[in-house]
Amino acid sequence: MHLSNIIATLALAGSVIAAPARKDDCKDDSLYKAMKKAGRSFIGTALTIRNETREGEIIKQEFNSFTPENSMKWESTEPSRNNFTFEDADRYAAYAKKNNLQIHCHNLVWHSQLPEWVSNGGFDNKTLISIMENHIKTLVTRYKSVCTRWDVVNEALNDNGTYRSSVWYDTIGEAFLPIAFRLANKYDNKAKLFYNDYNLEYNDNKTVAAKNIVKLIKSYGVKINGVGYQAHLASEVTPTAPGPAPDQKTLEAALHATADEGVDVVYTEIDVRMNTPATAEKLAVQAATYERIAASCLAVKRCIGMTVWGISDKYSWIPGVFTGEGAALIWDENYNKKPAYNGFLEGINSGKKHWG
Repeated sequence: MHLSNIIATLALAGSVIAAPARKDDCKDDSLYKAMKKAGRSFIGTALTIRNETREGEIIKQEFNSFTPENSMKWESTEPSRNNFTFEDADRYAAYAKKNNLQIHCHNLVWHSQLPEWVSNGGFDNKTLISIMENHIKTLVTRYKSVCTRWDVVNEALNDNGTYRSSVWYDTIGEAFLPIAFRLANKYDNKAKLFYNDYNLEYNDNKTVAAKNIVKLIKSYGVKINGVGYQAHLASEVTPTAPGPAPDQKTLEAALHATADEGVDVVYTEIDVRMNTPATAEKLAVQAATYERIAASCLAVKRCIGMTVWGISDKYSWIPGVFTGEGAALIWDENYNKKPAYNGFLEGINSGKKHWG
């Protein structure tokens, strides 16, 4: 289905979130206007289309980009070999077109949310590369001119900086990374292509490994446009977080580690969890954390944008995965702005003055 066919699904997309087409009429204190004034490319949110009118209003007011949470992942688009299903992903493409929004498309090659037929198929190197090419070709070609950015490879690293065991690495070796990027560029040479991972924000061995991935891909003569820092962070010690998010100096150094290799950097999945229930004191600490995340991006010239991983705490993924933790986003369960919203906005407005 080409773009003209995708647009035919606009009625369906519009029925679940009615957001007027983007116009440059947002309040001066919106996230979108602040990022635009700072000369950055985008400010985005993760999106699952649902029957929440308020979400559509917030997207129109605050954002010019979104990332589909699940609809473009392998298990959603190719559940069995060469059997592609695009009904859900097409709704997001239509929604973006209707509302003049960028899409950060997510993702092409990942070890998780991968159908059993791929992960346990027992394919040899040549066959697996062919499967990868068919999948990338089909998705990238279908959404060519729709996807502003692609997460080409997601989470290839362990926290110690070694490569994660996966069907891709175990069968193909580290070459699966440049192969995936070469294929994505082959079928859409205009979209910006990113490597995306979590826990890159600490400027440690994993950050260095991400830097080395950039070098590896470039050594093959293959294009990589940037690195995505997921920024699933915490504002305090929790059962799943050994401590609060890094200080601003560390965040900036981590961004520079890959940006200094000549690529863009973005925060792709920002949320800042805490032990629940939230208190006024915890919310204030969270606001300060969001502020320094935003300020760190705006302090690095090649940090072109940021995406928060959802709008409202009502639908955050955190409580369902990390028991006793949550309240991670910048709007509460009733879609009221939290102190974190103001902190995030202040970080944009202050950080933009400090170019790295």
